[in-house]
Amino acid sequence: MSDVRDPQRLPSSSVWAGRRVFITGHTGFKGSWLALWLISMGAEVSGYALAPPSEPNLFTLANVAHGLAHGIGDVCDLAALQESMAKAKPEVVLHLAAQSLVRRSYREPVETYATNVMGTVHLLEAVRRVGGVRAVVVVTSDKCYENREWIWGYREGDAMGGYDPYSNSKGCAELVTSALRRSFFTDSGTAIASARAGNVIGGGDWAEDRLLPDAMRAFSAARALEVRSPGAIRPWQHVFEPLRGYLLLAEALIEDPAAFSEGWNFGPEDADCRSVREVVDLAVSCWPGAQVDYKPPVGAPHEAHFLKLDCTKAHHRLPWQPRWRLAEAVARTAQWYRACAEQRDMRAFSLEQLAAYGSLA
Repeated sequence: MSDVRDPQRLPSSSVWAGRRVFITGHTGFKGSWLALWLISMGAEVSGYALAPPSEPNLFTLANVAHGLAHGIGDVCDLAALQESMAKAKPEVVLHLAAQSLVRRSYREPVETYATNVMGTVHLLEAVRRVGGVRAVVVVTSDKCYENREWIWGYREGDAMGGYDPYSNSKGCAELVTSALRRSFFTDSGTAIASARAGNVIGGGDWAEDRLLPDAMRAFSAARALEVRSPGAIRPWQHVFEPLRGYLLLAEALIEDPAAFSEGWNFGPEDADCRSVREVVDLAVSCWPGAQVDYKPPVGAPHEAHFLKLDCTKAHHRLPWQPRWRLAEAVARTAQWYRACAEQRDMRAFSLEQLAAYGSLA
């Protein structure tokens, strides 16, 4: 077993084997990887989500449904959510269901707020009504903060905000989590924390208007990748990094509820807060023949130029630090998409990547 104070330690199979876990959003990119990871550790996983959000998608290609109780439903439907949760009798709840795209939030602001804000209200109300849950991790976003384009990272106590509907809805979800935790869960036996991460990359993401999925689609089709904001700086990290953070946070909530029931940042090292252009260059180096066309769009909606998280608290108190640096993260992402294009067994390949991530101990 790894040292509990090792900041690069992995989630403990002894904690998760046989534990009942309920995941919302398990058909999405992050949710599928999280479900696969928990299944590989022997957890009894139940999922509640809409149908996979794209075609193709990680959930289907990696056959994530094999080994979990797969439920289709909307977090905006409180009765259905509560029924599904009651059936699962979870000890741990991981809330990942969300409308997660900035540009889509401009097109669908009502749906974005309904899912991200009221979906969080419904999730916590279902937890309260069902009872028996020991730990809840509500996943929001690094974009929950009021972005002032500071050159330093945002800390967990900084103001919530958000310019666009997506970012603002995530700030609202944080406020909802804080208010309901204090109003209904003090001394309840249920520990609740929120987790803030963003700009994750990794195999199996086919969402629209995301840099690496757009790159992999273009490169696979021998098309030039069109890049709209080459100078924008983001906290890039492989999807395994925040997922490991969520699992370690849940373990901490089970062990010491009072000490960890609050907000937590999970982001990369400062050196991996890099520009879009730098990430594109790394992707091109991993894909022979890749081409890029820098085309800033006319009349595009507002997007933040600079955003970085201060993860000092997670580094010292969980502790947690990233295991893969940016170049490794981009290379592993490209490898996954190339394996997919070669029609490999993607469940087996995905489990191999999880094993490779864990082999660094």
